[in-house]
Amino acid sequence: MIGTTENYPAALQDTSGHSGVSWAAIFAGAAAAAALSLLLLMLGAGLGFSAVSPWANEGVGAKGLGITAIIWLAVTQIIASGMGGYLAGRLRVRWASLHGDEVYFRDTAHGFLSWAVATLVTATLVAGSVSSVIGSGVQAGASVASGAATAMSSAAGSAAGNQANKGAGNGTDYFIDTLFRDDRGTAVSEDAAHGIVTRIFVRSLGNDGQLSNEDRTYLAQIVAQRTNLSQPEAEQRVDQVYTKAHQAIEDAKVKAKE
Repeated sequence: MIGTTENYPAALQDTSGHSGVSWAAIFAGAAAAAALSLLLLMLGAGLGFSAVSPWANEGVGAKGLGITAIIWLAVTQIIASGMGGYLAGRLRVRWASLHGDEVYFRDTAHGFLSWAVATLVTATLVAGSVSSVIGSGVQAGASVASGAATAMSSAAGSAAGNQANKGAGNGTDYFIDTLFRDDRGTAVSEDAAHGIVTRIFVRSLGNDGQLSNEDRTYLAQIVAQRTNLSQPEAEQRVDQVYTKAHQAIEDAKVKAKE
């Protein structure tokens, strides 16, 4: 009796029109590979942090850590890709009436595709995370720079105002000092003496460059009090220092004009 196709359905079934790719198995293998790769990377990061020491001459060096990281990444990819490819090959649909070499090729292709999908997904996630971190860093840097610029502008304005007030008060302070001058050579502190001398010098050099006899005598009294010099010696020192200060200002004016 001649057999019919009903007696041998598997042997006579035509599978040439069916796709040789089982995407469900590929995505399952890719998910397994990505998850295993993530776990191994976290494990490697923990081991790396435990091997590094903040103290000098302790723990793994930079060169050793770099080599270890490269080896660990390579091993991680091999293990994760192997597991994903194995699952993709075992979960794919069964093919009938195929040569063993063709089955082997299709299983290998499924493993490769699962690795490729896992790599693309991982790269996309990493790129998105890095972009988010960089964007947040740039935004934070811009905010800090803007705040610093505002603070610097405020500080500059305050400094300019203080300097203007200080410059305007020099003349007034000079006249106030003259109210308390004493020909008896009343003792003054070092800070007070510096302030008095500074105000007299600024006023005299800023006006006509001439030191009045009254100011000269008063400065000599202060110098004599602070240095135990005689009045004539103190007056001579005042003349020398004032002449040097006046000459320094004139030299600065000449250089500025050049």
